[in-house]
Amino acid sequence: MTRVLSPVTGRVVGLAGVPDPVFAQAMVGPGTAVDPERGPGQAIAPVTGKIVKLHPHAYVVVDAEGHGVLVHLGIDTVKLKGEGFELLAAEGDEVTAGQPVIGWNPAVIEAGGRSPICAVVALDAGADALSDVTESGEVTKGAELFTWS
Repeated sequence: MTRVLSPVTGRVVGLAGVPDPVFAQAMVGPGTAVDPERGPGQAIAPVTGKIVKLHPHAYVVVDAEGHGVLVHLGIDTVKLKGEGFELLAAEGDEVTAGQPVIGWNPAVIEAGGRSPICAVVALDAGADALSDVTESGEVTKGAELFTWS
């Protein structure tokens, strides 16, 4: 069983709260989303494993069980071409859950007219593979969002 942690501190809005139909309708996979605190901060690894994809706005960490967790920082942030993001790790790195992966400032993303909401998605998971999914309330960085069995 994999415990998936929140990459950021903020308010959980669930995937339905993501202003993007691909995430909101769980087309990428099941999970949840967090509206992050505004101000400079760091997004952390949601699980212990290997970073298999790393972009300034998104990353995927695969754990020892082969579970891939996508963290997507903001909506349409790919269009920023890395501006406002700082890579704190590299693709291929082994990371521990809670380790900083990307530095960013959600307030800057929002000021640019984009949503800073962070989707946390279990890739290639059936909807019934997740349990104890947090859909609302406040969450601190590193707190459990859901478990994946």
